[in-house]
Amino acid sequence: MPDRPENTPEVTGRTRVLGILAHPTDHVKAPPKINRIARERGSDAIMVPMNVAPENFEGFVNSLRTVLSFDGAIVTVPFKQAILPLCDELSEQAAAVGAANVIRRLADGRLVGDQLDGVGFLRGLEHAGIQVAGRSVYLVGAGGAANAVAFALAQAGIGRLTLANRSQHKSDELRERLLRHYPTLAVSLGTQDPSGHQLIINGTSLGMQATDPLPLDVTRLTPQMTVAEVVQEPERTALLVAAENVGCRVHLGRHMLEHQVQLMADFLGL
Repeated sequence: MPDRPENTPEVTGRTRVLGILAHPTDHVKAPPKINRIARERGSDAIMVPMNVAPENFEGFVNSLRTVLSFDGAIVTVPFKQAILPLCDELSEQAAAVGAANVIRRLADGRLVGDQLDGVGFLRGLEHAGIQVAGRSVYLVGAGGAANAVAFALAQAGIGRLTLANRSQHKSDELRERLLRHYPTLAVSLGTQDPSGHQLIINGTSLGMQATDPLPLDVTRLTPQMTVAEVVQEPERTALLVAAENVGCRVHLGRHMLEHQVQLMADFLGL
């Protein structure tokens, strides 16, 4: 049997269990980061991947209420919206966005959901020196991550936002929710053409698989644009490679996680 890696947390009978709910889990990056924070903070806790088939998701989440050593989980693709009706409480941000990416189990078994994708994405941009206030933004997607990013950008004071999604009714719903909270924001629905925008964001999972189609028409990119991803694996998606070839500045998906992982650790009680 191979030796346990030096940086692997030791599990005891008192260890608190955290999870990351996904399907599949091959691409998840958070567990090593959360486990490192747990060690740095002196918390006897460990995060493990939990690969759950969508048809079993509701039953599995409800079973977590009864696991007394379970403290909470990160929630990622494809469950950020499916988790909402399974939570007993939602933060104001999660309710507004319509998606949660982290849950905490309370002592009585109730589950509380929150949404940290948007603030993590925004902090990543700010740390890289990418300004968003007053900028024109083209956002692909209307799922959990895209919703979170859209609300964070609106709060940060972007100039205008174009939503592009394969299912137009989802874009319509996102636009309506944004305008309820930010009635003066210029929000329009777009096509695959990102022309005329300064910041281009892929807020979908397209790019995780080599066979995925490109999320937008890359022939319309120009060197003046910044192109950002939420996809973390692979680090340089086909979209980012195409954008680099054009001369665009690119922003990697991993920065979103890097800048929200401390917030996730706080929420999970580490």
